[in-house]
Amino acid sequence: MMIHHIVFFKLKPEVDGPKLDEMIRSTRSQLLEVPGVIGVQSGQNIDTEAEWPFFLNVEVATLEDLRQYSKDPIHVNYVETVIKPNTTERLALDFQG
Repeated sequence: MMIHHIVFFKLKPEVDGPKLDEMIRSTRSQLLEVPGVIGVQSGQNIDTEAEWPFFLNVEVATLEDLRQYSKDPIHVNYVETVIKPNTTERLALDFQG
């Protein structure tokens, strides 16, 4: 079984289409470098008026991998440089499947 760490984000008003595209690319390239991460998906809600316009899904094999992911320096840097400057809220859910 795989664990999916799915996070939805609200964006700051100044985040435009090109900036969101850059966030999507950065998410995939940076988080795939975290040890234990098997897969990363990120994207934009197809409803452009949606409350949560940006999401990411990180796949890991075990709960321990998920714990390590949250503390990994690559993830911490990603949060500081991509997420915090561009988002206002987050909703995180973890699923097994």
